[in-house]
Amino acid sequence: MQYTIHSPEGLNTVVELPASKSISNRVLILNALSMSANPVENLSDCEDTAVLIDAFNSNSNVFDVRAAGTAMRFMTAFLSGMEGEWELRGTERMHQRPIYPLVDALRELGADIEYLEKEGCPPLKIKGHRLEGGEVSLSGSISSQYISALMMVAPTMTNGLDIHIQDEIISHPYLRLTASLMEQYGAKVKWEDKHIVIKPQPYQQPHNYRVEADWSAASYWYAMVALKPGAEVTLMGLNRNSAQGDANLVGLFTDLGVTTEYIDGGAVVRNNGKRSKIFYHNFINEPDLAQTFAAACCFLSVPFMFSGLQTLRIKETDRIEALRTELKKFGYVIQVEGDEVMRWDGERCLVEEEPVVATYEDHRMAMSMALAAMVTDSVKINDPHVVAKSYPGFWDDLEHAGFEIIKEKK
Repeated sequence: MQYTIHSPEGLNTVVELPASKSISNRVLILNALSMSANPVENLSDCEDTAVLIDAFNSNSNVFDVRAAGTAMRFMTAFLSGMEGEWELRGTERMHQRPIYPLVDALRELGADIEYLEKEGCPPLKIKGHRLEGGEVSLSGSISSQYISALMMVAPTMTNGLDIHIQDEIISHPYLRLTASLMEQYGAKVKWEDKHIVIKPQPYQQPHNYRVEADWSAASYWYAMVALKPGAEVTLMGLNRNSAQGDANLVGLFTDLGVTTEYIDGGAVVRNNGKRSKIFYHNFINEPDLAQTFAAACCFLSVPFMFSGLQTLRIKETDRIEALRTELKKFGYVIQVEGDEVMRWDGERCLVEEEPVVATYEDHRMAMSMALAAMVTDSVKINDPHVVAKSYPGFWDDLEHAGFEIIKEKK
């Protein structure tokens, strides 16, 4: 399928944002660990959350998490501590994504996990039983989801868990989010610098938990407002005091001319036309925002330098190369330095006559590159269905906001 996107002359709309995928996925694990009979309210309807819901409702011992990296990591730790024999599988791309740092740590703590195909990657065979726990060391420079997965199952371990984090911690807010949610489920987390201690303790069934809106999803609307003079968008469901790391986008987008006014139940986002001449930021705490800002800065002609991008190459795709390839189609020459730095100094090249965006089975490539419609007559997006991974209603929300979307089979 291919979508052709035309942007409206003006942008003034109200958007009901999807629920947070990050919170939904963690709360589903915590709800299961607490043996809670209370349902979680306002769960995300994205694919990543759906595979977890399907797993918990399944009578099978074989689980296919498809392209959901979060579900793969969280379920690996969860099933390791659950009595039974389990198999975890995913898409072809998922079977290429490394999971050995988590598996190695779990094995140290008593887990019985076997690689079924490529060493170090899914699919996995897990013989679950109560884990002994103890001490483990992990690099903070790898995905924070490995550490979050261990944290959530730690209270169920015989000896609890003592995590020593080495190197610089990336995506720090995601670990804080995990700790905050665990504490809402009655588990105490002691965290000092790079040392996390979680003692064996029972989870408690909370009152009905309601998931807040997703700040990552909000980023695309912030970028659209930045790109449209006079734009005003009301984003419903946002929490001003959110523990989501991507809520930091409020301050970051001020440099691109976007203001935020909080209202009851959400926020009003406006374009004030006052943007910086150059944009610098270390995305180590907000890696999921890098694609949005790369596209927004290019389309606003704001040179940038981003650092802290070391996890982008092991996401749904190699996001650094994907950005460089797709933005070049629109005439922007991106420079990359190693695995951590990406910059655009204003260098341009010839624009393709009719650029077509490839999405690489990556939801964030589809949504970030859709921003091109704001500065061109139209943009074509291949395989637009990938947005279902985190924001299934994205294209519907664009149409509600006045975008014209022509849908064709390739």
